[in-house]
Amino acid sequence: MRVLSLSTLFPSPMRGGFGKFVANQMAALHRLGGVDLTMINPVGLPPFPLSLRRPYRDWARCPAQSQLGGLTVLHPRFTLIPMIGGDDNPARIARAILPLVRRLHAEKPFDLVDAQFFFPDGPAAAIIARELGLPLTIKARGSDIHYWGGRPAALRQMLAAADEAAALLTVSAALGRDMAALGMDEAKLRVHYTGLDRERFTPTPRDEARAALPDQLGLILPKGAPLLVCPGALIAIKGQALAIGALADLPDAHLALAGTGPDEAALRQQAAPFAPRVHFLGQVSHDALPLLMSAADAVILPSEREGLANVWIEALACGAPLVIPDIGGAREVVGSPMAGRIAERSPAAIAAAVAELLATPMEQADVAAQVAGFSWEANAGRLKEIWQEAR
Repeated sequence: MRVLSLSTLFPSPMRGGFGKFVANQMAALHRLGGVDLTMINPVGLPPFPLSLRRPYRDWARCPAQSQLGGLTVLHPRFTLIPMIGGDDNPARIARAILPLVRRLHAEKPFDLVDAQFFFPDGPAAAIIARELGLPLTIKARGSDIHYWGGRPAALRQMLAAADEAAALLTVSAALGRDMAALGMDEAKLRVHYTGLDRERFTPTPRDEARAALPDQLGLILPKGAPLLVCPGALIAIKGQALAIGALADLPDAHLALAGTGPDEAALRQQAAPFAPRVHFLGQVSHDALPLLMSAADAVILPSEREGLANVWIEALACGAPLVIPDIGGAREVVGSPMAGRIAERSPAAIAAAVAELLATPMEQADVAAQVAGFSWEANAGRLKEIWQEAR
């Protein structure tokens, strides 16, 4: 089976951590075999002179082709109109890459066109699939549905692409219900859960992990102090302000924020009354994140919206129970008290949920067992099945 997959959400040599979970999925598929996969990661660049500004001037240095996880990834350029041109990106992407796609298809025909994000990838892939006369699959991950689905011009394109698709993949059953509510055909929906790097994300005994934090991350905690970890970009929709507010009812707890973003200054100001119990760790590497989560008594993610967050699964795999709101696939992950608590998006509710977890500590192995079925191998196998059905 020869598949052309389009993904704007994918690492490149200039954006190594961007869309890493899509790369993990495709690398696992490559290892599984049976699929001849061509990855296209379009790089958007604005017209001159905006292209001279950061980050665009850095993105412009991306090579036309790169290697990742055994895969060859193509990085064609398309014209990006910052701030105002988002709704028109699918047409610009398709226009820019169609000559390349036609040439590749002529050399060795594809069997299927795939999109790894619903917007702009889905409508762009629909144009390509139509041009080549091939079946189409589109995957939804969360913000592509919840944000772009709220923009009428984008939604019209998404619904048209969904009508043309043979299958619509969704990271959770809950996100699938949101897609159906927008008008997508429920019969086409296929739940495709995220994967997990089981070698990387595994429990390190909590005491051992905490002992390593000063050297690994410069994080020093008082003996016996509860540690709460809040990973994610420092932006409003991730809800770090709610986690900081919960400290008012958790007088002994320390909170570690793992991430960077435009809200950092405001969050530091909010956290000032709780100093030194709030720790801004900056961007924590994928190598250090399992250690940090293994050291945590709980991982808090009070996001406004998610499909099914990869970090939920990674935290549980390290033995850290979750405190998350009732969004997306939360109830598909926190299906047992061993996995944590679902709490309203308020400081008081978050604090109450954390207090419950601290009062009834669980063995890390029991927490990790809640995600025993997640792996990139299982994820790749399911993706291959869906593609085979759709072709």
